[in-house]
Amino acid sequence: MAKILIIDDDAVIRTAMGVTLGNAGYHVSMAADGREGLKQHHASPANLIITDLFMPEQEGIETITSLRRNSPRVPILAISGEHAASLSMLAVATELGAAQVLQKPFDTETLLFTVKKLLGGE
Repeated sequence: MAKILIIDDDAVIRTAMGVTLGNAGYHVSMAADGREGLKQHHASPANLIITDLFMPEQEGIETITSLRRNSPRVPILAISGEHAASLSMLAVATELGAAQVLQKPFDTETLLFTVKKLLGGE
């Protein structure tokens, strides 16, 4: 089964997504910020990366830019909260190479459908 890396500074959201995807049979690893996530991906490449956009240390836009430069084929799902800046940042994430975006909160069915779609129906 595919390996998914979840990068989000919110431990509750990170864990909830991890449990949902793990229960669906995916191999899941997690990181609290972009810098940690890039290190994990470099050490053990993921088949899909889910990244939040607003995080400390290294935010999602910088993470997406780095991933596109170093791992151009890995699909990226960008996620962000409900605040006004999120919508414009999700649009920027798409322009920079995120294959799909989701605005928080989203339900488990939407997450699972989007992940399956990005992984080509795996």
